[in-house]
Amino acid sequence: MPDPIDWQLALPYFLLALAGGYLLGSIPFGLVLTKLAGLGDVRRIGSGNIGATNVLRTGRKDLAALTLLLDAAKGAVAVLIAGRYGPDMAVCAALGALLGHLFPVWLRFKGGKGMATFLGVQLAIAWPVGIAACLTWLATAALFRMSSLAALVAAGLTPVFSLWLADRQRAELALVLVVLVFFRHHENIRRLLTGTEPKIGRGAKSTEPAARD
Repeated sequence: MPDPIDWQLALPYFLLALAGGYLLGSIPFGLVLTKLAGLGDVRRIGSGNIGATNVLRTGRKDLAALTLLLDAAKGAVAVLIAGRYGPDMAVCAALGALLGHLFPVWLRFKGGKGMATFLGVQLAIAWPVGIAACLTWLATAALFRMSSLAALVAAGLTPVFSLWLADRQRAELALVLVVLVFFRHHENIRRLLTGTEPKIGRGAKSTEPAARD
């Protein structure tokens, strides 16, 4: 059996990994990219979200794709850096990265929905799990044309993928992250249940302020 953790010794390092992951995760790439492109504040269009789906509503597919990649990359980078010091550090950084994206201090703790960062974390912490989650997202999005539904299905199955393709620790991490993703999608869940959730691409270039999802 592995030696028990000396929490008095390990806790400062775990907190450091959590904080480092949070700082990386809190970089609002969607907001930064749209402002640099002269499109204004992405929070004032569509759903008011800073993620790739809402960036797509500006009509700039290139910026949406770049936002998706960078939001995923920041989660992956946080995990890979912390993972050099052990799997427990990687888990702490993974949690921190998602929390940073969902609740960035720079934006008064009003961040994105977290799916791209969630996928980046999974790809870094257990790449077979990440691949399975990405394929599930793509298949669901292609079939139903709903980004939120694809995110919920892919995230919801990730703990199962983790048990099958990784181990219990990463399955437990996935479960915690799934709870956070579902929490940030609560309005989407309500609209899915009422049949009013918009499909991918609808509402492009909308400039009306919207209530934050």
